[in-house]
Amino acid sequence: MATGKQASQAASTPPRANEASGNRRDPAATVVYTMRQLAVAGLPRNYELFYEAITTSNKELSAAISALGSRPCQKDLDEIARKFLHRNDEWQVCEARDSIMDKLSEILSLLRKERSTMETYGKILCETSTGLESRPPLNREFLEKILNVTATATRSTIDSRSAITTTINDRSNELQEMKSTLEKYKRLAETDSLTQLYNRRAFDRTLTGIYDDARGELFGALILVDIDRFKSINDRFGHPVGDRIIQFVANIIRSSAGENAFVARTGGEEFALVVNGYNEDRTARLAEDIREAVHSAPFINFSTGANYGPVTVSLGLCMSSQAQGPDDLYRRADRALYASKAAGRNRVTRASHLEEGGLMKNWLLYRSD
Repeated sequence: MATGKQASQAASTPPRANEASGNRRDPAATVVYTMRQLAVAGLPRNYELFYEAITTSNKELSAAISALGSRPCQKDLDEIARKFLHRNDEWQVCEARDSIMDKLSEILSLLRKERSTMETYGKILCETSTGLESRPPLNREFLEKILNVTATATRSTIDSRSAITTTINDRSNELQEMKSTLEKYKRLAETDSLTQLYNRRAFDRTLTGIYDDARGELFGALILVDIDRFKSINDRFGHPVGDRIIQFVANIIRSSAGENAFVARTGGEEFALVVNGYNEDRTARLAEDIREAVHSAPFINFSTGANYGPVTVSLGLCMSSQAQGPDDLYRRADRALYASKAAGRNRVTRASHLEEGGLMKNWLLYRSD
């Protein structure tokens, strides 16, 4: 088995030509070999980690893996991956899902064992009943034998069922905890860390879902929001202040939107609302409420007295019934947003008030293959 030093050598040595044969070492084979030598579980995220260590010149990554020695635990490997590969929480969702499937397999195995135990117990009772029906001589020795066999089988079955029930209860509790963990990680995977709004991935999924039913097609809408002249805010006050302003605007949008809107941060200073159940005039009023709320809000650091305002936003909206699908809906709302910018900013524009033409941005960053 490879030592930590050998692992470091394998991880830190990139594939290079073999002078004797002229062949190049296969990095994939090296990854598999190294993982087997270190007894690392064959999970996709582990292959990715070791491939990165072996095929790049990242000495810090190689040293971190080497420091774990042979048979590293999965938790330590995942910590290294988070540090060097900048992973998000998606892998945790997969890990929680895998754990749930393992626990379900254990419960199924226990149920099969319970079934086998009951079948054995039933067989014993059946044989005992058959023996009694044959009307043998009912002497003391025979009755004691019947009672002993039946009592032993019953105790064994009761003990087995008690143990299985306890184990199933334990596994069920673990499953409940894992379900909560899975839901937590799913929320994290779809949450923007700065604003706690939904992120771009969740927005892509929700926007596509508008056209899954007739009601969404008729009464859905998309509002795009962009903070005006945000680059100048960062240039004047610095990025920490810029981040606080993004958070503040996000809170205003969230509180103004109500329960009928899905709110996401889709870019640096860009936000999107997927609205359900409103006609165009009501959707435009919502957009106007957001614009006014941001424009009238004080952006002041009360501890220092610094005034970062006024801050304004431009908005564009389009009804789902006015578009042919999610791509077209985003394109039209995006054109309306740019029309607001071109007209002087700090205003709301409806896509229905624009002529055809203009720029288009690709909204679906996380398209599924």
